[in-house]
Amino acid sequence: MSWNISEKPSGDSGGTLGAPEPLFCVCICICDFVTSQASSEGAEQFTVTSSGSRQVALVGGHAEFSCQLSPPQSAERMEVGWFHEHHSQLVYLYKDGEEVSGKSTYNYMNRTVLLKDSLGEGKVTLRIHNISVLDGGQYHCFFKDGDTSEEAIMDLRVAALGLDLQINVQVPDTKGLMLECNSGGWFPSPQMEWRDSRGNIIPYSSKSSSVDGAGLLHLKMSVPLKNSTHSPFTCCICNPVTGQEKRAGVILPDILFKSKCAGMLCENLYLLLYLIILLALSCFSMNCILSRKVSQNRWCVLFSDCIPFLIHAGISPIYLIFKNGVTDSDDLYPLYSTWICDICVILTVLMTFFSVLIFCLLQTLEDIRDPGSQAFRLQNLTPMTFDS
Repeated sequence: MSWNISEKPSGDSGGTLGAPEPLFCVCICICDFVTSQASSEGAEQFTVTSSGSRQVALVGGHAEFSCQLSPPQSAERMEVGWFHEHHSQLVYLYKDGEEVSGKSTYNYMNRTVLLKDSLGEGKVTLRIHNISVLDGGQYHCFFKDGDTSEEAIMDLRVAALGLDLQINVQVPDTKGLMLECNSGGWFPSPQMEWRDSRGNIIPYSSKSSSVDGAGLLHLKMSVPLKNSTHSPFTCCICNPVTGQEKRAGVILPDILFKSKCAGMLCENLYLLLYLIILLALSCFSMNCILSRKVSQNRWCVLFSDCIPFLIHAGISPIYLIFKNGVTDSDDLYPLYSTWICDICVILTVLMTFFSVLIFCLLQTLEDIRDPGSQAFRLQNLTPMTFDS
């Protein structure tokens, strides 16, 4: 018996032999859907954890970021990477078994090492060498498998412990002494203060800071000292991130305060002497003017006689204006307090000498122009010579 399956009865479009074809297609579609769902569910079955959410690294040192798949599974076929600050800068990327580098990783080139000994267990560690102040912030560690990606966030805080403290003692022409403490190489901005022997904080008169090319801070603080302040004095600088502190102390002998008091006494004596000389010149000038006879050029004579007095009277205000125009911590303060003070003393002596000289010359010229007065003097001198 033979069957001819290639022929179909006429008028029968749904023969029994053609029925299995649609059913087979439906079965294939269902199998593909179940398989894709199972694979997608399996890809989402992992999370990423980190060894620590926050760590501190010193400038010039290194930092390590460790990430772990949970549950543990191999990450050799996955894409692993790190971003800095909200995916704005790529730090490291591991893909298809090798490192991927480019312009985006330029700032971290030759500074990163991937420790992948436990990559088969889903654990990787990124080590960054030569930490700088720009490396601080959040780091995102991610694992990507197909269309599935999970990440963990870690925070890095960078700190720098500065250089040894330096203390300078200044002796400006003001009440008390001046102590200056300075140190460089700090990050972030530390807490800086002066303390006396009792632990009391000494109020500062000036405080400044500057940033070098590496982003590190250089600090300077000055405090005035008086006789009532207790020695020794200590300068303290503390890093707020690490809590580390550096101190430097200085002991000042009492002779410095005594010499300072002597200096203030000399300054007060100079002001008193200045007023005495000014009063003497004023009286001498007015006496010479009033003793002269009235003439047509009386105002010219009055003005010419008062010029030395006016010049001398203007020296002290100019000195006080320049001296009070700067603070004790200004770099030009020694110029205004010492150099100008010496110039004022010299000018005071010179003006006193020339004022007396000018008045004497004017008096002599007046005697020469007045023959009556000269004859009267000769008459008084003649009997004295005869008696002798």
